[in-house]
Amino acid sequence: MVSSAPATVAFIGFGEVGQTFARGLLANGANGIHAFDRLFGQTEGQRLEAAARSIGVGCAASAEAVGPKARFVFSAVTADRTEAVAIEAARWLRPGQVFVDVNSAAPLTKQRAAKAVEASGADYIEAAVMAPVLKPGLKVSILTGGPKAQSASEALNALGMNLTPVSDVVGRASAMKLCRSIVIKGLEALMVDCAAACEAWDVKDPVFASLNATFPSIDFHALDADMSERVATHGIRRAAEMREAAEMLAAAKMDPGLAHAVADAQQRGARSKGDA
Repeated sequence: MVSSAPATVAFIGFGEVGQTFARGLLANGANGIHAFDRLFGQTEGQRLEAAARSIGVGCAASAEAVGPKARFVFSAVTADRTEAVAIEAARWLRPGQVFVDVNSAAPLTKQRAAKAVEASGADYIEAAVMAPVLKPGLKVSILTGGPKAQSASEALNALGMNLTPVSDVVGRASAMKLCRSIVIKGLEALMVDCAAACEAWDVKDPVFASLNATFPSIDFHALDADMSERVATHGIRRAAEMREAAEMLAAAKMDPGLAHAVADAQQRGARSKGDA
């Protein structure tokens, strides 16, 4: 049950999503925000710890140290760690807590995570983030699912979030997210490969002019710049998301080959720009 007590928040995973949400929640009245990231305490995690301190978020040495006193526990890790983090958190979660799973994972992954969390007595909220978070910040559109999605969404929207309940059954919100991702991440992969081929053959201007003539509402030079930056910066994370989309397709007895190819292209694009 979601209580009316002051919103104490914990984050497991403190990358771009965790930092953006923490900053916004603190500005809107949340208190006592703490975070754990598995990179804390390591050289490569120093930047994350510095970001936490600058925002006003406490750093913990483990998820178990950060979570038990929080009303809301956000899981904001990579897609491939979604289920493992939920299973680990279920060991210390208690009734009255709300586990908000914002990871881009497959519907069946979310359902397994929900089963683990609900066995602890805590509430599980499936949360599908529907756009990059940097520009909209806390107001980014998020679809929620689960038996307590309505009450949890209302509580978090009172702190400035933009959550829309879509189902009391876990899985639907993630399916909506990943079906959309097949198009968005697929277009990014196509655009990056098209631009690279154009540059290799020195035909970028005429090819983009032809594309602009076919799709006059799209500026393909601007689209190339935007999508190339997205893949370079977030390709590793997007690749993990597309592998979850492939799992979703396979569960529906569909061929997951295209989703796997997009995942490979996203990872390739990130690596080529030093992101791996």
